[in-house]
Amino acid sequence: MRRGFIAAFLAAIAFGQSDLEDQVFAQRRLLNDWGGLVYYGSENAELKPDPNRVVFFGDDVVEGWPAPLFEGTPYLNRGIEHQTTGQMLVRFRQDVVALKPKAVVIHGGMNDLAGYGGPATTGTIADNIMSMVDIARANGIRVILTSLTPVCDCKGKAWTSRLPVGKILGVNEWLKDYAAQEKLTYLDWYTPLVQGRAFKAELTADGLAPNGAGYRALAAVKF
Repeated sequence: MRRGFIAAFLAAIAFGQSDLEDQVFAQRRLLNDWGGLVYYGSENAELKPDPNRVVFFGDDVVEGWPAPLFEGTPYLNRGIEHQTTGQMLVRFRQDVVALKPKAVVIHGGMNDLAGYGGPATTGTIADNIMSMVDIARANGIRVILTSLTPVCDCKGKAWTSRLPVGKILGVNEWLKDYAAQEKLTYLDWYTPLVQGRAFKAELTADGLAPNGAGYRALAAVKF
């Protein structure tokens, strides 16, 4: 835990002041509730059963999904900014299994690559994703995996130095192959947002996360 904190803190210093502030906020939250178990705890307790519920489970991209795009659907947002797949695994039973959804859409791995929880590889991401899949299947929940999304240096931040395109594509290749092997649904969230090897500038606000138009492009990827 301490090593992960130091690694993330030093990475933030190298990346810039605004990102340092984001990291400090994220690390403070980690110290208080590493897995994010209190984040949706009270909301979960108030939910009524829904046999058609689909939980969108993941990190920044999921949490930032505009609420209007979920209106009129049985979709439930359970994303937490800055979370790694290890943290997602900790809260998977509470924020997915306990809600008894018909299906879960799992999106994660970018924060692992960015070093928010310390050094990580495609292998560590894969282990956490596979554990979540095993838990979901054991509880009769359909699993839908998504690719990671692209990044670009088009909005004043050098994201590609921290999140190399090759690493993103490596994780996406594993996700696609694993989904095919296990007969899981795979959603390609990378292609609709990319031009060449970079995030389309008109679909992102900061070079990392989709903007409104970007989310509409992702919503068009059906499952």
